Amino acid sequence: MTEHRSPDAKFRTSLLEENAGPATNPTNNRTMGEIIAARFSRRGFLKGSLAVSAIAATVSPLALVSADQARAAEGSAFAFDELEAGIDDKHHVAPGYDADVLLRWGDPLFADSPEFDPTKQSAQAQAKQFGYNNDYVGYIAIDGSAEHGLLVVNHEYTNPHLMFPGIVKIVEKDGKKSADVAPLSKEQVDVEMAAHGGTIVEIRKDGGKWQVVRDGKLNRRITSNTEMALSGPVAGHDRVKTNADPLGTKVFGTFNNCAGGVTPWGTYVMAEENIHGYFSGELPEGHQEAANYKRLGIPEGAYEWAAHYDRFDLAKEPNEANRFGWIVEVDVNDPTSTPRKRTAMGRFKHEGAESIVAKDGRVVFYLGDDERFDYAYKFVTSGKFNPNDLAANKDLLDDGTLHVAKFAEDGSVEWLPIVFGQGPLTAENGFASQADVLIETRRAADLLGATKMDRPEDIQPNAVNGKVYVMLTNNSKRKADQVDAANPRAENAFGHIIEIAEDGGDFTATTGKWEVLLKCGDPAVADVGATFSTATTANGWFGMPDNCAVDSAGRLWVATDGQSPKTTGRTDGLWAVDTEGSARATSKLFFRVPIGAEMCGPLFAPDDQTAFVAVQHPGDGGEDWEAFGRPSYYEDLSTRWPDFKPDMPVRPAVVAITKQGGGKIAV
Repeated sequence: MTEHRSPDAKFRTSLLEENAGPATNPTNNRTMGEIIAARFSRRGFLKGSLAVSAIAATVSPLALVSADQARAAEGSAFAFDELEAGIDDKHHVAPGYDADVLLRWGDPLFADSPEFDPTKQSAQAQAKQFGYNNDYVGYIAIDGSAEHGLLVVNHEYTNPHLMFPGIVKIVEKDGKKSADVAPLSKEQVDVEMAAHGGTIVEIRKDGGKWQVVRDGKLNRRITSNTEMALSGPVAGHDRVKTNADPLGTKVFGTFNNCAGGVTPWGTYVMAEENIHGYFSGELPEGHQEAANYKRLGIPEGAYEWAAHYDRFDLAKEPNEANRFGWIVEVDVNDPTSTPRKRTAMGRFKHEGAESIVAKDGRVVFYLGDDERFDYAYKFVTSGKFNPNDLAANKDLLDDGTLHVAKFAEDGSVEWLPIVFGQGPLTAENGFASQADVLIETRRAADLLGATKMDRPEDIQPNAVNGKVYVMLTNNSKRKADQVDAANPRAENAFGHIIEIAEDGGDFTATTGKWEVLLKCGDPAVADVGATFSTATTANGWFGMPDNCAVDSAGRLWVATDGQSPKTTGRTDGLWAVDTEGSARATSKLFFRVPIGAEMCGPLFAPDDQTAFVAVQHPGDGGEDWEAFGRPSYYEDLSTRWPDFKPDMPVRPAVVAITKQGGGKIAV
């Protein structure tokens, strides 16, 4: 019989991102903080937009002259009345807007799907219902319509203490409470596996409100057991062969799909992020993957899947973990198609895969590696996008060049190609082929001298102004002697946003320029060093930028992850951030989530009349029990959002935001 977890373990899946750990990057590569610090010291007094940032770092925006505030407000690209920041058990949106729950965990997706019953969960039911912890949200138009299309949604991970009744017991010792969590049964693990992956579902706007088309012929669930193909340079390599797949070409499932993307040719891409939490056990002594797995934090063992399935036990299947950490591409027009893991795009803890067609027709994807002291990447296809023959683009992602970013203190950025045989990526350093380089993308980037970043998450190209926005969530482990130009703060609790301008406005360029758009946190606290504009109100500042979106007008919207009563005194939410003119670095709060939740998505419909947002892990207090007042688990939740029924647990959900009376958002 498996023993209960130690009370010290508490809710381990809530800590999966934190358990990315002390950072696994062993190099002496310069950190972004060192580069930013050196750059600022070279400049002395800052000029232009950064001068506004320097002022805001030391003076409360409420104390600055109203004339400056008015000037910035007049130049803002956003027209809406700002929402008040705060914390409660509900979601809130700016006045004049509706925020309607569209899809909840467990909602049926097919004509024969069972209705959701949290006390009678099964893998068979979950595989026909909307999955758990919705993250990335994408929209693929049907017949070019902005009001009828496919919604594609990632399901990143599961929180069993919020999902399953009867598994948590609160124990108190020496006046401190902790959670004794019972081991999951095989049936509960099967539900978890079915709740991961992604959803493809037809939606339609009717009378100004979005509805799910339950019998949509393209509706599909992708899970941790869906058959997938490895494609590109790694397919068939010895390091991805297993007992179940001696050819090294067929993988079952995908998991921890965080942000993602939709390609110009209308496919759905899913990014596999914190894969380390799903593996347990120990590699055989002296196994060749030991250093590779250590660099990725494998095994971490937050999930109990190895107790029931040998493929997640490294002692039994030492190569299985090499089959995860990729970008997965799904053909949404064929529900029977086999998703493909596009190995040419590298293996790491992927956050996002946002793309743009460059001037010469090649397609560029920007990719973050979401861990402290890891890197920002971009992938440039070798082939060109053919808008007149979408089928001709089906294998563009199998051939291209992956690059990693190196930021310099003079404000330049260089994109270094990650190509076998070039520079240090040779047999002398343990690489025998491009497949080896891609399996160990992090080590290859280490050797190239890439800049160590503060958790690079979503990276979004902007087709309107030609810029690229990099969300850097935080890095509390960065020490004072590790700051650099692009990561300017030690113990960076609140994160920052970098803006890149590729040389010549060409997204395929290997060089460019960069600026810090925002250093996040409360600008009223001088020691924080935040750089919001003077027009940003007490409601408008934020910390922990995570996901972002650029609407069709080229305006930047930022979603946050990690705000709480303890860290910022507010919940996560969606902020509108000006990037141009006198209002640059001004931020306004548009939507906020209930207590314990993270803000994911966001996504704007093609006509900008709907913003889709994903409310992830509502009611999850994590380990921040003192700030939340008490632990939150199935029987004693801090919120029962969105149903607010005593017999229903908290349910992650996608929300559709529309303007009352219709029209474009924030116009």
